[in-house]
Amino acid sequence: MADEKYTPMKRAAETERRLRELYPDAQCSLEADSDPWRLLVMARLSAQCTDERVNIVSRELFAAYPTAKDMAAAPVEKIEELIRSCGLYRGKARSIKEASEIICTRFGGEVPDSMDELLSLPGVGRKIANLVLGDVFGKGGIVADTHCIRICGRLGFYPEEWKDPLKTERIMEALVPRDKQSGFCHRMVIFGRDICSARAPKCIKCPVSDICEHSKNIENNRKDNIKQ
Repeated sequence: MADEKYTPMKRAAETERRLRELYPDAQCSLEADSDPWRLLVMARLSAQCTDERVNIVSRELFAAYPTAKDMAAAPVEKIEELIRSCGLYRGKARSIKEASEIICTRFGGEVPDSMDELLSLPGVGRKIANLVLGDVFGKGGIVADTHCIRICGRLGFYPEEWKDPLKTERIMEALVPRDKQSGFCHRMVIFGRDICSARAPKCIKCPVSDICEHSKNIENNRKDNIKQ
């Protein structure tokens, strides 16, 4: 049962500590080798596609077009062919090519390191921007993906029915220290796959069940059913 002594700040700190203990070596599952442009491209490819598939496809893609300059000059049809198995390949190919062109013409071939500049690139939203800012530039950022949104709602940081990435980002960035935000989000992904899944969370095995509102509600419902 969730302990009422935990304020949101303390609950966030305790959640971060326990997940860090559970997954000490958590990293981004996209194999971009700390290259900001490659991470940006791979994050764009990952929309509605598994990271495993993106890693496989990206090896051939980057072998053909190893730099932003190469990608900017590539025929969009060739990019489409290489990324077809990632799904939504036409839109992804177009935005990857256009973003690479802008990086070369406006930013001197270097991926920018500010939120506003990253958001100016086609296909880049706040989730991708925060991933790049945190993983490559060490600036932190809450990557509000489906795992993060679901789990933080279950824990009680906001109403569980909320599905708003921006609200999640704003709330959690105020609760998790900036230097721990990237690791926190990567651990959320692993935790969401291993234990706190969307359809069948394993609350009995959960290391944060005692400070989780979702677990507390399940326990209360169980007691009410027993009384009836």
